Formats: sequence, C-alpha cells, structure tokens
Amino acid sequence: MKKKILVVDDEENLRLLYGGEFEDEGYAVATAASAEEAFAVFKEFRPDLVTLDVKMPGMGGIAALRAIRDIDPAVPVVMLTAYPEFKADFDVLSADAYVVKSTDLEGLKRQVRFLLGGGKQGTHPS
Repeated sequence: MKKKILVVDDEENLRLLYGGEFEDEGYAVATAASAEEAFAVFKEFRPDLVTLDVKMPGMGGIAALRAIRDIDPAVPVVMLTAYPEFKADFDVLSADAYVVKSTDLEGLKRQVRFLLGGGKQGTHPS
C-alpha cells in the first residue's frame, strides 16, 4: 500500500510540482490550497505525512501545525517556507522537519523518505 502525503500550499504551481514529484517517488498525494481545506482533506485522506507551507492567507502554517498535532500527533509534518527566519520560531520546532523552499527538491524528498521510513523527530538524514 502506498504511503500518503498531503501537500498544503497556497501556491498552485508548488502544489502541482510537489505533488508530481511525490507521485513520481511512488506516493499517493492529495493537495490543499489552505489550512482550512487541509483539515477536511486530512480527515478524509488520512495522510502518512503532511508538507505544510508556513505563510498562507487565512490560517497560517504554524497555527495549522498545532491543529494537525491536535488531530493526530503521530503524523509527521514537514514545514516549508521561503523565509528561513521562521526556523527560530519555537512553534516551528515542533515540526518533524523544516525545509527552506528551493528549486532543488532533493532535500525535501530526502526528509520525506526519512520520516516515512521510521525516522525519529529531531534527527536528520545524513
């Protein structure tokens, strides 16, 4: 059975890019354009991992991270942002991984493979 990833980002091009890359890696993918949409998809899709944009209109990614942890604290969450200063935010530290957006998706894909392969929070692949 394929592992399932929920991609949450307000930018459609990034949702399509990440979704396509994860599908190419063999994952089942669902996407959401907002945190609010993500909660409905989360309950229906039951993802094994969530990628979550930090800055989104409406409810931001940090608040969404807290809400996802309330729904299911065991699901790994990878925070994605173009703004590296968010890494210092205490709430972001509760995510399983933090990745600065880049045109090179290898770092993101490596984190996802690691987390879905049984990695522990706070540790990172070499």
